[in-house]
Amino acid sequence: MLSPIDIKNKKAKGEKVSMITAYDYAFAQMAEAAGVDQILVGDSLANTMLGYKSTREIGMNEMLIFVAAVCRGAPNTHVVADMPYLSDKDPQTAYDNARRFMDVGAACVKIEGTPAGVHEYLLSHDIPICAHLGLLPQTAENFKQKGRTEEEAAAIIEAAKYVDSLGCFEMVLEHIPEELGTKITGMVNAVTIGIGGGKFTDGQVLVMHDALGMHQRKLPPFATKFVDMYSLGVEGFKKYIESVQAAGK
Repeated sequence: MLSPIDIKNKKAKGEKVSMITAYDYAFAQMAEAAGVDQILVGDSLANTMLGYKSTREIGMNEMLIFVAAVCRGAPNTHVVADMPYLSDKDPQTAYDNARRFMDVGAACVKIEGTPAGVHEYLLSHDIPICAHLGLLPQTAENFKQKGRTEEEAAAIIEAAKYVDSLGCFEMVLEHIPEELGTKITGMVNAVTIGIGGGKFTDGQVLVMHDALGMHQRKLPPFATKFVDMYSLGVEGFKKYIESVQAAGK
């Protein structure tokens, strides 16, 4: 399993870091067999796995079930546990919940934004953190690209410098201009993971359902479908139905 130091060493060597979301035992096994560097158990499972409209509708109880399943399926892979909405509302609450994730096998936790005192408290208690800056789905009023104005870009840069100075080993940069993603990557020691952050970040992350084509919804502009598993699955079910109808004839 790659440690936070191992992941930072990949940046030092100029090697890209691969991260993909996964939410259950079976797909975690597939991701590990493929050799992915990190698996993110994102709160996006609220949408992809449970059919909720917002990631704010999922809490710690659900997240713990899925994080534990992924850790069982990929015991040799660095698993990132996403802190769900309000689970990091204050330092002590954040620590208690992060500790629960670590206890079921997570290697680190991901925190959106810069909630007051939370990063400092967790890092001081040996909880590795992957920060999340740019578009913050848990609190965003809309899902438009962030950092397009000078003011927004400056705020994201300051946040990146801040979490980097605290010792976060990694940060996700979501849906920001490529120029801004490149600039931040060059000024921080932490590994930058882009999801719509441009091709010059230190690594990339995608939602598994987008990458594997497991649904029919329109992909976000920064996502790529590498295989059409939805069509393959429908075809498989059709063949199953045909076999049922043909049985005993």
